[in-house]
Amino acid sequence: QVQLVESGGGLVQAGGSLRLSCAASGRTFSGYAMGWFRQAPGKEREFVAATNWSGGNTYYADSVKGRFIVSRDNAEKTLYLQMNTLQPEDTAVYYCALRRSYSGGLRESEYDYWGQGTQVTVSS
Repeated sequence: QVQLVESGGGLVQAGGSLRLSCAASGRTFSGYAMGWFRQAPGKEREFVAATNWSGGNTYYADSVKGRFIVSRDNAEKTLYLQMNTLQPEDTAVYYCALRRSYSGGLRESEYDYWGQGTQVTVSS
């Protein structure tokens, strides 16, 4: 069993930065891909970023490309999302997820374990 706990969310002004963390517990982490998704009020959950098992391959939604950076520390069993130049449209609950595969996925259905989410609010 894997448990994922996100942290680092909060309130930030437009143009600011936040760094989200996702701590994993359980035996497995380093061998599996990880991803970040978000869900804004009244909208469906959407893909944000993902990384393969090593962190060597990363994937981004077009809306965050060039502003967000996904990374992982397998020794610490932690996934990160550095979010820069935040905009009000980035306001959402952010979720991390684990996929029982070496390669990252872009679809919600490809992931097997989910965290509870952390709120990110960007004020204009």
